[in-house]
Amino acid sequence: MTDISFLQVGEGKDLVFLHGYLSCKESFAPQIAYFSKFYRVTAFDFPGFGKSGPIPFAYTVEDYANRTEDFLRERGIFFPHVVAHSFGGRVAVKCLSRGAVFDRAVLCGCAGILPRRTFAYRMRVKAYRAVKRIAPAYAETHFGSAEYRSLSPVMRESYKKIVNEDLREDAKRISRPVLFVCGDRDRETPVSSAEIYRASVEGSRLLVLENCGHFAHLDDVIGFNLAAEEFFGCGISDLSSAYCTEGS
Repeated sequence: MTDISFLQVGEGKDLVFLHGYLSCKESFAPQIAYFSKFYRVTAFDFPGFGKSGPIPFAYTVEDYANRTEDFLRERGIFFPHVVAHSFGGRVAVKCLSRGAVFDRAVLCGCAGILPRRTFAYRMRVKAYRAVKRIAPAYAETHFGSAEYRSLSPVMRESYKKIVNEDLREDAKRISRPVLFVCGDRDRETPVSSAEIYRASVEGSRLLVLENCGHFAHLDDVIGFNLAAEEFFGCGISDLSSAYCTEGS
């Protein structure tokens, strides 16, 4: 079993943080400092990231969800609130789709909605596959994003499985209260993706933070923390409409 690096601070109801891809638990430092005043906060590094051990094979989103649930059981954490960012949102969506894993969820810059593939994108994929047949080493080091090229071989295979899975159907099975948060300047997980999630999760809410990018929880720490605190502390129907728009 992969070793998991984690921190736990505070007392009260459990609140878990799930970080983004190529990130780590410390990316939630302002949130951990704030929410540990009211909750028992647990933040951990996903396998393959931060100070946790490597993944033993090419994990899918489901594998990460399985390992997350295993970790929570091992630590005696049951039905916590969750705050997740980007890739962590993918894992949270997969867990939430299974039932009573998390209580309330705040998902910031939540990844998992595949964009419409453009003609240029399809051509790049064809070029990559053609070059890979002839010169696989060259293809792996010259195609794809800088993020992809920085990964180990097993992490690259995992990355491809992760980014090619669309989670709309998983989102439709979620029955817990969810607040989606998105920066209006987010280009990686744009507002349009958050709106698809909101429409997919019955009763969910969407908060768009102004002048914020993909790391909206860090771009507007106070705005994010206050919205999450209000969401965790009251019924979803009590949230101010000035903060959120409601899904269908």
